[in-house]
Amino acid sequence: MAQALSSSAAEATVRELVITRLFDAPRSVVFKAFTDSKRVAQWWGPHAFTNPVCELDARPGGALHIEMTGPEGSFPIEGTFHEVVEPERLVFSERVVFNTAFHGQPDDHLIEFLNILTFTEEHSKTRLTLHVRVLKSSPEVAKAICGMEQGWSESFERLGDVVANPFDKTPLAAREIVIRRLIRAPRELVFDAWTNPTHIGKWWGPHGFKTTTFAMDVRPGGVWDFVMHGPDGRDYKNRIEYLEVNRPIFLAYKHAGEGADAEVQFRSTVRFGETFGQTSVTLRMVFSTAQACEHAVHVYHAIEGGQQTLERLAQHAEKGSLP
Repeated sequence: MAQALSSSAAEATVRELVITRLFDAPRSVVFKAFTDSKRVAQWWGPHAFTNPVCELDARPGGALHIEMTGPEGSFPIEGTFHEVVEPERLVFSERVVFNTAFHGQPDDHLIEFLNILTFTEEHSKTRLTLHVRVLKSSPEVAKAICGMEQGWSESFERLGDVVANPFDKTPLAAREIVIRRLIRAPRELVFDAWTNPTHIGKWWGPHGFKTTTFAMDVRPGGVWDFVMHGPDGRDYKNRIEYLEVNRPIFLAYKHAGEGADAEVQFRSTVRFGETFGQTSVTLRMVFSTAQACEHAVHVYHAIEGGQQTLERLAQHAEKGSLP
């Protein structure tokens, strides 16, 4: 599990970025996750991305080639390793093409980065510091540069899941559900709607559902006990245990059902991004196996339910105030 400690980025056109994360795993495991191609293929890229091609030669002068694939297409990545000091330091350059239709004009549609990573051991955990420098870019990809912090933050969330279970070879995309929504309301207000028991019952759940909260303690180790009342008259008991709370940016929690719904267990993260007074919400649910994810999708309609839940959140938050 990755714990957000600090992050900063230059305003407007980002030229440098520094992100620090604490991973609950030994330094050797985290370092290997950056240098073993099979491990990198599991987590590289934002939520729901896959890497059907992932080739690494992790030595000075060695090459990096990744075909990162997402909802908007494929993003070829080429790079070169400059420093490999196991398990302390890693430096590599990275060239990303942002439109595969323009392979004949790479200088107009690429960004070139230099990534400097340091791995520090802290009481059997690992503090990873990433320093990214933009070496080359063009106006056509300015938006991609501005999204660099979110992209790395989501990658590190996925990396946290990989290093937490280094023996699991399942691609994360096979056991995760990712739902995004842009809400026309300030981030503080949206975060409050998600964490205030007075408000969450007014929008939580798919269309037709109502929610009764018995207890809600939004802090690491705190618990939210509640029941969702379905439109068919059935009650669904739920229990959420908060793992990380970074107001108003990030939430992480474990979700477990009870009784007949006890098999419904997963880990969720919610990231609240700020975009010109609006809020981009990214809800990610990670299941222990691909089979468990498929069960949630087909039996509990998790994708449709998540989309409807964020739609109700948007309707609630976009009223302009939370009564």
